[in-house]
Amino acid sequence: MIENAKVAVVGVGNNTSALVQGINFYRSTGSLVGIQQPQVNGLGVGDIDFVAAFALSDGKVGKDLHEAIFAPPNNFPRLDTELRPSGVTVQRGLTDVTEIRRVADALRGSEVLLYSAPSGRTDIAEAYAEAALLAGVAFVNTTSDPIARDLSLLERFQEAGLPLIGDDLASQFGTSVVHKALLRLLQERGLTLVSSYQVNLGGTEDFRNLAENPDSKKQSKLNALGADRVQLAPLGYLPHLKSQKIAYLNIEAQGWGETAVSLDIRLQVHDPSGAAGVNIDLIRLAATALRSGRGGYPTEAAAHLKSPPGTAV
Repeated sequence: MIENAKVAVVGVGNNTSALVQGINFYRSTGSLVGIQQPQVNGLGVGDIDFVAAFALSDGKVGKDLHEAIFAPPNNFPRLDTELRPSGVTVQRGLTDVTEIRRVADALRGSEVLLYSAPSGRTDIAEAYAEAALLAGVAFVNTTSDPIARDLSLLERFQEAGLPLIGDDLASQFGTSVVHKALLRLLQERGLTLVSSYQVNLGGTEDFRNLAENPDSKKQSKLNALGADRVQLAPLGYLPHLKSQKIAYLNIEAQGWGETAVSLDIRLQVHDPSGAAGVNIDLIRLAATALRSGRGGYPTEAAAHLKSPPGTAV
């Protein structure tokens, strides 16, 4: 029987809440609703054990992980399943690069470090990647900070035989995924794109951070779409939406005889659920790549990412 993957997580926000609750839900119910891959190289959705967690919020540090995921400002809803204490106490995360050794020591016994902190602190993301290298742990970067796109860092992970996956997860059914599919369909059917835009509104703290620090996220979204006639409106933070995201997409095109085609879509999802539905696959890819000695970037992760290695920073 395959051994559970041992995972450490940086960031105890809504995305981690959705992931932790979801793993417990699928483990206890056996449901396959909303699962893209029930098995990844022998690892099931419930075959994940969290062994360490890091956060900066005083309301989360020192608490059991299963308690901390419900601490404000987290607002992802409680799933209908019992969460017993995890036995994992949330530790204080990195505040500067001088603490890399402390974090590396805390990672001993982990196989995968999932970096799920807010985007926009590339120096901190790099520091956690360095800690993973020191500890001999695979690193998964879910943020838009350029970590896997850093070729020198990617080379060091490859030489160490450690997987490095990133950057910026593509939500299971989010705006970029839907938008990209529609643009591809347009091209396949022979229509000519005239213009397109997307607007994203959300109410999580992650969304607030991205609204205030949009630069790397905007480039990552453009990487995902791969079209030069798409405009991205600034992200809108609306607290009353809580963990829900609302997106508006518009496509203007021309068909036969240059006649007009216009498409408008409204998409509403729980943003953290979309992240968890992808993170569960990235974790299992990283763990099994580590166990087979495959260092560097596993190309099969590309479908789950907005900005894999080789895309613009």
